Amino acid sequence: MPSPFPGMDPFLEHPGVFPDLHDSFILYLREALQAQLPEPYFAMIRDRLWVELSERFIEPDVHIRKEGVEKRPGSSPPNGGAVGVLTRTHPIVIPVYHDERREDFLEIWVRDAAGERVVTVVEILSPSNKTPGDQGRDLYVSKQREVLRSPLNLVEVDLLRAGTHATGVPEPRLRREAGSFDYHVCMHLPNVWHSFLVYPIRLEEKLPRIEIPLLPGTPAVEVDLQAVFDRTYDAGPYRRKVKYTLAELPPPLSEEKLGWCRDVLKKHGVPAA
Repeated sequence: MPSPFPGMDPFLEHPGVFPDLHDSFILYLREALQAQLPEPYFAMIRDRLWVELSERFIEPDVHIRKEGVEKRPGSSPPNGGAVGVLTRTHPIVIPVYHDERREDFLEIWVRDAAGERVVTVVEILSPSNKTPGDQGRDLYVSKQREVLRSPLNLVEVDLLRAGTHATGVPEPRLRREAGSFDYHVCMHLPNVWHSFLVYPIRLEEKLPRIEIPLLPGTPAVEVDLQAVFDRTYDAGPYRRKVKYTLAELPPPLSEEKLGWCRDVLKKHGVPAA
């Protein structure tokens, strides 16, 4: 059963849902591309790995702490008892746990007489990419800069309204040129160094058909992002997992768009509290 929304489903932006959507979307985007890429191009899923400190707490089975008693010089013990100051004879052991994080992205490769090489990088932005101070953002921005300075094509798909702007085109210029939008696709081609190609997307619209660039002289491959999203939604757990409750919609919408969401859900028979 498809999503009740014509384009991106805003309820899938929830941090407990989007990571699954992110990885599944990349999988089905590769499937769509693989079917259209001419020989000798092929698409591969790659990943970034990093380790982050975890806030989770694991209660140890036994606490062991050794303390000694140190007598203060010149002190008079009351009632003949001993007055002391507790001092630790060993350091405190504080466990700090680490979580391994992984983020998928797509690469389009070509095999020719020179061997195999990457020609296009396709990124689906994640919440960590749009969170200042997150190591995932630092790694993403570093990779983005590297690609923008290289002879590679870069395609960035941002399906998240929340977070700090992260795609290659500067946000003030993007907002000024594209007007009002909720999501967008940003492309950079190395042979057009000073320009970005942008597909602005409103919540009320279907996701667009976009052209994925390859090497100069090879026609770009068109991919229907809405078809990829629909396949991702149909194959995923979202209809069963997502609670279509407007009060919990992350991030909040304007009253106008909230009313539009309510009408969409009502039209599809989805109760929205």
